[in-house]
Amino acid sequence: MIKVRVASRAQAAQDIVRLDLVCPEGRDLPAFDAGAHVDLFLRNGLTRQYSLCNDPADRGHYRIAVLREPSSRGGSTYVHERLIEGAMLDISLPRNLFALDETAREHLLFAGGVGVTPILAMARRLHALGSPFRFHYCARDRSRAAFLDELAAAPFADAVRLSFDAEPETRLDLDIALADPAPGRRLYVCGPGGFMSHVIDGALARGWAPDQIRKEHFAAAPAPEGENRPFELVIASTGQVVAVAADQTAAQALEAAGVFVPVSCEQGVCGTCLTRVTEGQPDHRDAFQTDAEKAANDQFTPCCSRARTPRLVVDL
Repeated sequence: MIKVRVASRAQAAQDIVRLDLVCPEGRDLPAFDAGAHVDLFLRNGLTRQYSLCNDPADRGHYRIAVLREPSSRGGSTYVHERLIEGAMLDISLPRNLFALDETAREHLLFAGGVGVTPILAMARRLHALGSPFRFHYCARDRSRAAFLDELAAAPFADAVRLSFDAEPETRLDLDIALADPAPGRRLYVCGPGGFMSHVIDGALARGWAPDQIRKEHFAAAPAPEGENRPFELVIASTGQVVAVAADQTAAQALEAAGVFVPVSCEQGVCGTCLTRVTEGQPDHRDAFQTDAEKAANDQFTPCCSRARTPRLVVDL
């Protein structure tokens, strides 16, 4: 855990606040790679993950940008209302689940809305490496796109393509953007679920291989209404049986039964609560595991996933 201070705060776009976090003693912060994020341990008891968007070569501060979610469960509201300049908070060491493949010949970067944060750090890193890339940034309109002035002034501005729903002439043309899915090229995408599906499905339909595509979700897709059924968890080490009600997550049931599982995002995107399954078939609802990992059915995320079988035996 690292203690940091909010050194500066600014409005990056409509409903998006930008925070620069520094070491209170003035020391450099731990190194990070493009695509990394940190956990913010908020004083309302919540933990939330936010991507670092500054240049990885600059260790004097960490920069994050946070969208105030209309249906916030308390995280983004706390950041917008409580993390003013001078505020102190604890964060985790950076970790990276969305890393660049720096050996690739060329990179295509796709950002939707506040999903620009890890993509911006990637662009800075690729420019420093002299590696060719295209940066496609999409938003509803210019007022909701963060860092536009910064992108216009960036040394890689010529590589940036802006697309806004409110400006049809700027529409993202996937036939052009995703042409030539050569093996040496890599695609990275981050943003709202619908945007990510549009880009990823478009890439696969145009011949891109799944291993050429890297993605980072901000939230897992909501479960269809009416499909939650009760099930049981069996703790492999003790034989304890924990009942999970239809209106309860597995993580909530485990906590109520006194069984500790670390939980962070509560949405199935960070992998903090990933738990080994030794018997039974999970109903995977996370956005963290790959399709191949889900098909193995040997681990699940109790913060959001459930069970297809009446019981899951978990390695706890």
